[in-house]
Amino acid sequence: MLRLIFGCCALVLLAACGGGGVGSPPADKVAIVAYKDAGPPKLTLITVINNNTGGGGHAALMISGSQRVIFDPAGSFRPDWVAEYGDVLYGITPRNLQAYKSAHARNSHHVVLHELPVSAQTANLALRLVEERGSVPSAFCANSISTILGQLPGLEDIKVTFYPEKLMGQFAAKGAVVVDQYYEDDDGNVVDGYTVAVAE
Repeated sequence: MLRLIFGCCALVLLAACGGGGVGSPPADKVAIVAYKDAGPPKLTLITVINNNTGGGGHAALMISGSQRVIFDPAGSFRPDWVAEYGDVLYGITPRNLQAYKSAHARNSHHVVLHELPVSAQTANLALRLVEERGSVPSAFCANSISTILGQLPGLEDIKVTFYPEKLMGQFAAKGAVVVDQYYEDDDGNVVDGYTVAVAE
């Protein structure tokens, strides 16, 4: 019953907050921090899971195509050395990816990464779609990601959902493999990730 109420409230918020996309970011600003992963094109769903309930606390989508970015809808990881435009984080080097994981893992939550190989065309389409999506209202992380995934070749049957753990299950069923389950045992918050990045 609570999930039904939450879902209805979320739909009302979506109608009230529906903002347009923001288009492509300034090329000169992105070029300064842009990072391209050496591996093949892929999509990586990042899910923050509550250690006690198994419920999802947040979802993000890392895209590795012409460059590697994280679509972090309604997220709070915004260090100065990562360029943000809309809800897209540019410059996702290995150090910054580790910082992102550390920012979300704590004694109450862990981070799960599911990786799905895709074509370069699909990865770059995903990048264009997240850039066009713009900023996302609070609590719409899984909703916005599932909507975008459903527009990609081979992922058209992804159902739109507000629940990160349900999105994780759908994504895993597409052949995505768990590449990391990241835990920390501190009481920290997003600032931890900043500390990790600065220390390296």
